[in-house]
Amino acid sequence: MEINNIGIIGAGQMGLGIAHVCAASGNNVILVDINSDALEQATTTIGQNLGRLVSRGKISEKDKKSTLVKISTDTEFNSLSECDLVIEAATENEEIKKAIYTQICPILKEHAILSTNTSSISITRLAAQTDRPDRFMGIHFMNPAPLMELVELIRGIATNPDVFKTIRDFTNKLGKTAVSSEDFPAFIVNRILLPMINEAVYTLYEGVGTVAAIDTALKLGAHHPMGPLELADFIGLDTCLSVMQVLHEGLADTKYRPCPLLVKYVEAGWLGRKAGKGFYDYEGEIPIPTR
Repeated sequence: MEINNIGIIGAGQMGLGIAHVCAASGNNVILVDINSDALEQATTTIGQNLGRLVSRGKISEKDKKSTLVKISTDTEFNSLSECDLVIEAATENEEIKKAIYTQICPILKEHAILSTNTSSISITRLAAQTDRPDRFMGIHFMNPAPLMELVELIRGIATNPDVFKTIRDFTNKLGKTAVSSEDFPAFIVNRILLPMINEAVYTLYEGVGTVAAIDTALKLGAHHPMGPLELADFIGLDTCLSVMQVLHEGLADTKYRPCPLLVKYVEAGWLGRKAGKGFYDYEGEIPIPTR
């Protein structure tokens, strides 16, 4: 199956990044979100990100223009009717995702492939809520999608092998490296990464070190490009908590219990960079630790 027309649901950080990647590879992209302001902001952000690549000599001005012209936006799901592949990149909430599938499945072409960018939720369970479990799978891009080389591919129990091969080939054409993960909670990357972040929050919670000490220790002691608390702010503390809850509930192991401090920050609305405050305060030019 040829994939040329791609629909992306959700104009948040992941959705706009995936749209950027797909359009830059020559695909026609329709980015759909119920919020028109989010779509406008996404288009602006993609243009800015492409502009930075031009200024660094990574792409030409012609490449920037040809990418932008490949992206259209809409607030209605009906625009997905001619898509060969739809990638759902909505909020990491299972009920929201299921509600979206209920609305879009009657609209999609019979042979269209439906996928999710979920970072942790069961692919088999999500597929069962659609009319095409054999044509459903996980395509998990890393954040930020234009820069990160990896994509996790996750089959549900019913995913057709030919569909998996089609998506693997498509991923390669995007210039990404694909790894196959079994359908277990949080897959590979987040199964390893998020418990480390959660442990860093416990280290802060128990007073072992300050925010600055913990992040400096991991950056200089383990050569991590970002400290775990800085990374948590970048990912979004609500997303971090959601993944830890999926791990805790799905694997029934107390080692995955979300740190109470992480829960408290999310309850306070301190979700990280996108909220202006998390483990760091981002109001000034230089982020300031909040603890």
